[in-house]
Amino acid sequence: MFFGRRGNPAARRRRRPGVRIHRATVVRSARAASSGLLSGYAALAVAELASAAVRPEAGPVTAVGGAAVDRTPAALKDWAIRHFGADDKLVLRLGILAVLMLTAVALGLLALRHRRSASLGVLLLGVVGGAAAVTRPDSGGPADVLPSLVGALAGAALLSALSGRPAGAAGAGTGAGPDRRRFLLTAGGAAVAATAAGTLGRLLNSSRGRDAAASRAAVRLPAPASRAPAVPRGASPRIPGISPFTTPTADFYRVDTALVVPAVTTDGWRLRVHGKGVTRPRTYTYADLLGRRLIERDITLTCVSNEIGGPYVGTARWLGLPLADLLREAGVRPPSKGGPADQLVARSVDGMTLGTPVEAVMDGRDAMLALGMNGEPLPLAHGFPVRMLVPGLYGYVSGCKWIEDIELTTFAAYDPYWVRRKWAREAPVKTQARIDTPKPFARPAPGAVMVAGVAWAQHRGVDRVEVRVDDGPWEPADLAAEATADTWRQWSYRWQAAPGGHTLTVRATDRSGTTQTEERTPTIPDGASGRHSVVVSVG
Repeated sequence: MFFGRRGNPAARRRRRPGVRIHRATVVRSARAASSGLLSGYAALAVAELASAAVRPEAGPVTAVGGAAVDRTPAALKDWAIRHFGADDKLVLRLGILAVLMLTAVALGLLALRHRRSASLGVLLLGVVGGAAAVTRPDSGGPADVLPSLVGALAGAALLSALSGRPAGAAGAGTGAGPDRRRFLLTAGGAAVAATAAGTLGRLLNSSRGRDAAASRAAVRLPAPASRAPAVPRGASPRIPGISPFTTPTADFYRVDTALVVPAVTTDGWRLRVHGKGVTRPRTYTYADLLGRRLIERDITLTCVSNEIGGPYVGTARWLGLPLADLLREAGVRPPSKGGPADQLVARSVDGMTLGTPVEAVMDGRDAMLALGMNGEPLPLAHGFPVRMLVPGLYGYVSGCKWIEDIELTTFAAYDPYWVRRKWAREAPVKTQARIDTPKPFARPAPGAVMVAGVAWAQHRGVDRVEVRVDDGPWEPADLAAEATADTWRQWSYRWQAAPGGHTLTVRATDRSGTTQTEERTPTIPDGASGRHSVVVSVG
């Protein structure tokens, strides 16, 4: 009887050793990869627990993420904000975790032949995390290296244990027998212990956030000595799709570099005022500020990363104390009155530094240290317990959240965080208008179509808004009533839409007579310019 290669029993017997070898290689590789992943997981879990004894910001993922933000080119940061918005920090953390897990798998595979080198690799990752933590602007000192190093030691020890070869086990290569049971018991026990450590660490770290939330809940904001002027009845027309005059707190944009929202309690908070030209340095508590004369104002804030027609602009009712009053108490004079300092450097508890022109703070506008937002204490994510804001300036030179220090200096003597990254030193908000409705690529029916949106030119005021259809003439839009020059204005234009594709463009003119330019520029270095337009198809 004739036997081919597929049916020949001898041939099958000759192939079996190779099949066994291949299968053993796959098993060893899978075990090595899982050992690396588990060791990486254990390292992060132990580091989380260790960070609870130091501070949450010293954890390796947060520290490395912060260092990455610090070293990322401004254009790339701007791209991340534009594409991911408020989720940019989550995307960064997930990216860091993905890289760490892939590195852990690689180190696990390396341990098949070079166990000591693989363990040293884990330790090296710990050194990198510790270095990132201790060199951050908000570093708490040498102790910040501990979470990364302790976690790395735990991960290296576990990888070494999981990668060890049993002595004299004939079936070790296939993962059978005592070796397999020993591996599964060690891995299972390590997974349980790591999960317990990570869970405990998260609970301990989250307790700080709960303390801050409880502190905020206990705040009772006093009535302002100077209330915000009543919003005119015609300031917020009822047009479907248009942004409301007051932006709900939950919808207010958030752009900052904090991967972990600082958890600050009112009892532990202090504000120091000092520096050049300060004849009477002062330190204030939260109670000190709460007991002072407070003002309430409607103010529109804008982020310098806001693209033409972008979402990073909003109006809120703020409660706070005039910053100029605090500076005068300290003996500060603006440059126009002979003061030696032309820059105010605000420092946050997370190490952020923002530089603001002293003249702008003291020229009579409602620059303030805000304690409340839309009738409630500041939310944690928006700077609780105290933040700074200056109408008419982009947030990166005026909107310091979680502020704890004010230093008077000069622009020549110090470059704050964003200026060191090539953003402009002084950044007045540019005059802009945005179309809220119809949305891009909308398909309205022929006939009357309401085109509407918002326009802003903080501290100058919006004087005129015009709309153009395709290449036609500029037509005046109806302006809603103005609340103050520091708030945006709603506008509307009734368009008789003809069938077909059309481009709608809007432009605003401020009270100084400046009409926003048609020239498109990026957000870097001092805010985007250009005109917002949308394309619609009528039919």
